[in-house]
Amino acid sequence: MKSIFTSEYGFVLERLVSARKAACLTQSQLAQKLAKPQSFVSKVERHERRLDVVEFVIMCNALDIAPQAILADLEARLRAAPKARDKR
Repeated sequence: MKSIFTSEYGFVLERLVSARKAACLTQSQLAQKLAKPQSFVSKVERHERRLDVVEFVIMCNALDIAPQAILADLEARLRAAPKARDKR
């Protein structure tokens, strides 16, 4: 199974989408800030394209959110459910 389909990756994307919407940005506006086509943002948000760590940090910066905050929440989530992950 690719990491693009895990609930953990979905959690990260949910946080990014929420941040984009909270900033009142459309996908096109975010794409412009990233110097990418709108389809890049769309594919990321629809789980069709995986972000690498550098792209993740760049997207967080464009959304004016701390990547550390999302990663800390992800780490807490992973620590809270290690048994469930091990059963996959």
